[in-house]
Amino acid sequence: MNDEKQLTEVEHIKARSRHLRGTIEEGLQDRTTGALPLDDTQLTKFHGFYQQDDRDIRDERRHQKLEPLFSFMLRARVPGGVIKAEQWKAIDTVARELTGGGLRLTTRQTFQYHGILKHNVKPLIQGINKAMIDSIAACGDVNRNVLCNTNPVQSALHKEIYDDAVAISQHLLPSTAAYHEIWLDKEKIVNFEEEKEPIYGDTYLPRKFKIAVAIPPHNDVDVNGNDLSYVAIIEDGKLKGYNILAGGGMGSTHGETDTYPQIAKSLGFIAKKDICKIAEAIVTTQRDFGDRTNRKHARLKYTIDDLGTDVFKGHVEERSGVKFAEEVPYEFTMHSDRFGWVENADGTWNLTLFIEHGRITDKEDGPQMLTGLLKIADLHGGDFRMTATQNLIVAQVAKSKKAKVEKLAIENGLLRKEASVLRQNSMACVAFPTCTLAMAEAERYLPDLIGKLEVIVDKYGLSEQPIVVRMTGCPNGCARPFLAEIAFVGKAPGKYNLYLGGDGKGTRLVKLYKENIGEDEILQTLEPLIESYSNERNKGEGFGDYLVRTDVVPAIYDGRDFHKNPEGFISSGI
Repeated sequence: MNDEKQLTEVEHIKARSRHLRGTIEEGLQDRTTGALPLDDTQLTKFHGFYQQDDRDIRDERRHQKLEPLFSFMLRARVPGGVIKAEQWKAIDTVARELTGGGLRLTTRQTFQYHGILKHNVKPLIQGINKAMIDSIAACGDVNRNVLCNTNPVQSALHKEIYDDAVAISQHLLPSTAAYHEIWLDKEKIVNFEEEKEPIYGDTYLPRKFKIAVAIPPHNDVDVNGNDLSYVAIIEDGKLKGYNILAGGGMGSTHGETDTYPQIAKSLGFIAKKDICKIAEAIVTTQRDFGDRTNRKHARLKYTIDDLGTDVFKGHVEERSGVKFAEEVPYEFTMHSDRFGWVENADGTWNLTLFIEHGRITDKEDGPQMLTGLLKIADLHGGDFRMTATQNLIVAQVAKSKKAKVEKLAIENGLLRKEASVLRQNSMACVAFPTCTLAMAEAERYLPDLIGKLEVIVDKYGLSEQPIVVRMTGCPNGCARPFLAEIAFVGKAPGKYNLYLGGDGKGTRLVKLYKENIGEDEILQTLEPLIESYSNERNKGEGFGDYLVRTDVVPAIYDGRDFHKNPEGFISSGI
């Protein structure tokens, strides 16, 4: 039990929030500022949005004696990333009317709006609500958007497994009526003290909580980077149940070796009927044992590492009444998307589009991606599926409409046949100018860096070799860099830590190779490694596996080894 005197300030904010109400409504009415009160900026995360300001013009506005240009980013809750065509048209309308324009697909199979002014937040939430979409628990210290493998190759099973992901998401929603009162003008509860949060309690979780559902052999949801993951076990074309993994997570802090990314640990196998029991038991165990005195040590990965996997597993079995069976063997082969057309069992088709870093806009002198998708939605009677690697699938396209959909995609810059394999396997977080945590560029810079890396891989005959490259502006890990083969993590403007050694399928962590380097040194460091990989690799061997085999970096399968080398290992990079 945490000593109340040591609790973080966020814990006190949650405790006095009246189940996430705070003074959000009053703050929305204050037209003297574009911001909300500081305490409320913690609470609005539970409602799906963050307060931000444009860091590119922060100094200029300060010199003009103006407050920062505050705006908000809102993230929707879309379990499994499935959006119907009619819903897509509705969220397009909201984007054009109430935001800075455009959409951004996230690494958690949903979409974000950026540049929302304070007076537009409520109309925006009401707008997406009309399309049966909400932003409840899209952020904050609760379970967030549940990922589900898009897996068009096994589309006959996808519906059943997707339905399980939705059920888990619904089961773990907060019970508070605050969202409906504030944003949808529902009748207010007179005595909020009688309102109960049976799963979360009055102060919710110590930190954010992430869940994924995967269908081997495809690991696009990066099960090892989530607090809780369900790995579907398929036998004879039928869903047998799920292996349960717990305690994965990406965030760390530069210079603090007691923080680290972590690989999820296996708890065993469960039947399909027990998915929600296990989810609730794991969440409540984290609620009661997670660290509320240090938010950098508050994720489930630290709770499990501190308690021990067997002790944690015992708590989960006791609370759920479910006994874990032995894990069923499975294998992942990749954690990137598969682009182009794939036929479904029912004769319809799925088209996976490469959306570089998830940004969908209409450019004055460039591709009209937003408009192109709107035209496809008008033509298309199926759905759209957002992937966990920031791409988009136009799903269930009738064979008779394939040619028209493809033509629209090409005309509007959505189907980029010139995009290299290296570029298609890259991912970046938002970073500057809106993320308050960013130390360096990511989304705006990685495309240029990829262009320079393309020259190198082409030079050594590797243009068709998939290499997973990810970049984040800070070590919080939103683009899951610590599971990539090559990872760039921002340290300062123009400077990155270079990590190497993931396995290309999301089951091994990277290792720090060079620290605080700029573009020239990045390219000078990577070229000889890429050259030697081209000359010395085994058949079918990935870049990260080659680096581990040749002792460029050690293999890291436990985050507690992230900051240290195995005994006797000497890295050539540091």
